[in-house]
Amino acid sequence: MADQQKKTSRKKWFIVGVVIFAAGMVSAGIFNVALEMTNTTEFCTTCHTMVVNLEELQETVHWKNASGTRAGCADCHVPTAFLPKMKAKIMAAKDVFHEIVGTINTKEKYEQQRWAMANAVWDKMKANDSRECRDCHSFDYMDLSEQDRYARKKHDRAVDRGETCIDCHKGIAHEEPEEPEKATTE
Repeated sequence: MADQQKKTSRKKWFIVGVVIFAAGMVSAGIFNVALEMTNTTEFCTTCHTMVVNLEELQETVHWKNASGTRAGCADCHVPTAFLPKMKAKIMAAKDVFHEIVGTINTKEKYEQQRWAMANAVWDKMKANDSRECRDCHSFDYMDLSEQDRYARKKHDRAVDRGETCIDCHKGIAHEEPEEPEKATTE
């Protein structure tokens, strides 16, 4: 009888384990789908005051070009690795917050904050060696001989100096904001 109870108990725990595992897999799948939905340009531009940025992006080579490739919001602003992606998602929540509380909910207010927001992105890109740029662009795979003389020279120097994409390409996908004039005390 004790052996029968042990078998029943093991069977019961096995079933509980399978149910927990299956529920975990389903939850992970739903989470992944939701996460990917938030990586679409459509999502970014309906939830944030990012229409200004979208309009700028649509006028660049990252949106329309001869090769037919297109970079959306997430391609440049969301890392592919899980932990950095989660950090970026949490940081993006501040944009939603500022939209809701009215800090950036109009084009004028957005423009007032643009310098600070751009610098935060540039600092992040500098710190991570322009990781998202390098998903598509890499010094290792560039054919410098196919670039014009100016670009070839600049990229060659950048490699030697350990520079990263954002050091030279700050205005490549969005209008580069002008630094606000510093208030003078007189």
